[in-house]
Amino acid sequence: MRYGMVIDLRKCVGCNACTVACKQENATPPGVYWSKVVQYEVGRYPNARMRFLPMLCMHCRQAPCLEACPTGATYRHPDGPVLVNDDLCVGCRYCIMACPYEARSFNSEQPREYFPGQGFTPYEQQGYPRHPRGSIEKCTFCAHRLAEGKEPACVATCPAGARIFGDLEDPTSKVAMLVASGLARPRMEELGTEPSVFYIEND
Repeated sequence: MRYGMVIDLRKCVGCNACTVACKQENATPPGVYWSKVVQYEVGRYPNARMRFLPMLCMHCRQAPCLEACPTGATYRHPDGPVLVNDDLCVGCRYCIMACPYEARSFNSEQPREYFPGQGFTPYEQQGYPRHPRGSIEKCTFCAHRLAEGKEPACVATCPAGARIFGDLEDPTSKVAMLVASGLARPRMEELGTEPSVFYIEND
């Protein structure tokens, strides 16, 4: 078992439903995004077009962040996702410097409320203890949802069906077939990180 994701850029419309779903599911603090969508422009006037690139942790098989972590806080789950143990993290940020995908965030202070001066909402009170000060955090492929047999929140939410999730080691799974076909390819393949997230490029 090795979980992986294929993102079909031909279908992504840049709605950011994945970004919102991730924040809602994981209660990430203001300014912290485990999943985000980068937008950019291609072509020249009058034929310029907007394109969208969803970004998240790539859960690499040869993860530079894992190798850089001096305490063992960054580790790999048996099913493939790269995770962080907050109890072992000392906030050195070596992993942030090692990650070529800019997928990690550092909590330099305690999470603040979204509405300053009005205190934490019940949702924030429940979710923010999962984000301790001085620790690193990142996308987990919604490991807690996987344990319940569910897809990651971003996959379940995408209205365009641009995200496909499954077992890369199961040759009959849709993700494995897309990767085997060569249609879906990883970003920065030349780095040798062997990401578990693949992209189908725009035509």
